[in-house]
Amino acid sequence: MTDSARPAAPTWSALTGKRILDLSRLLPGPYATSLLADLGADVIKIETPRTGDPLRVAPDLFDALNRNKRSVTLDLRDEDGRDAFLDLVRTADAVVESFRPGVLDGMGLGYATLHEANPRLVLCSLSGYGQTGPYAQKPGHELNFLGLSGFFTVPGRLDGHITRPGVRIGDMAGAMHAALALTAALGADGEGQHIDVSLSESITAWCSLFALPLRNIPDPLDAGLVQGDNDVFTTADGRCLSLATYEDKFWHRFRTELADEFEALKTSAYDRRAARTAARQAVGDLLRGVFQARDFVWWEKRLAELNAPWAPVLTSPGELLADPHTTARQLFTVPSDSAVCPQARFPVTFGAGLDTFRSPAPSLGQHTQELFDEHALTTRQQMYSDHHAST
Repeated sequence: MTDSARPAAPTWSALTGKRILDLSRLLPGPYATSLLADLGADVIKIETPRTGDPLRVAPDLFDALNRNKRSVTLDLRDEDGRDAFLDLVRTADAVVESFRPGVLDGMGLGYATLHEANPRLVLCSLSGYGQTGPYAQKPGHELNFLGLSGFFTVPGRLDGHITRPGVRIGDMAGAMHAALALTAALGADGEGQHIDVSLSESITAWCSLFALPLRNIPDPLDAGLVQGDNDVFTTADGRCLSLATYEDKFWHRFRTELADEFEALKTSAYDRRAARTAARQAVGDLLRGVFQARDFVWWEKRLAELNAPWAPVLTSPGELLADPHTTARQLFTVPSDSAVCPQARFPVTFGAGLDTFRSPAPSLGQHTQELFDEHALTTRQQMYSDHHAST
């Protein structure tokens, strides 16, 4: 599909027409800018010649994070590359970077320089611990941020054990805060500023909502965050389902409708939320025995009849793609001119419409010439582009 034939950015979006130069790599920064690109922003991915974003070695993830973007190769370590970048800065609304604090200044491209080139520019710096403070220069990754966030202070199971999630929620929290902050800042036309986004602070802000109320409770399990009837259970044939009868009305119907088949459910001792929470271990043991007595298909039918708050626990990508609800809502698509791996659309439905899959992730440097031509950059920069395209 040619660029002229591709769907246009949404005309209703406040981000359409906003140009963002993306210096970030790997996951958090590219995810933040992918949200903005989906919503119409013109995101130009600035990559190192020859190698580009290290995430290119994982094409399925790279493609999902970099759709609707353009790629330009510039070597910011040399003067010509920096000059070319500053020319692009003069056309842009924002720059996103994820270097360690001080690195951009060391390149001669700190906020003061960018602001001088474009006073209305917003610079968003996404780093592990923020631009200031005693941890600012520490190296770190998602597990380090989780460790500091309070995540491991909040129990999630009856035994109190807390495990690291497989999904990189620390990185994703920071990315979403960066996208939100940029959207707000870009709405203030003419007001340039430096946004300091800390991945560690972002996930800490999420976790603090649950961790801080535990500050005076010796045993976190006593806080009531974990209940025996809000858990994952295994059926007779080894499949898993989740039950969340948090409200009394759901528990009461569940136990009374099934009491004739399960003797253990005939008790009214746990009909109040407080009682079920206090007896969480006993309730959990009771339900484990109940669910292990029938296979998954039986439970699927009965729980649906009861209109219970339950769901199957999907344990494979194939199950995720085949789920009837995500299928009906067309959450996943295999972009026609991208890699074969399905991608999730922007996970919000807009009444005015949004075509998430407007263009695939760009090849390395695919749009360098296009951007140079678009802005009639200098002969020296044109020569720079030709040189790096051939090396």
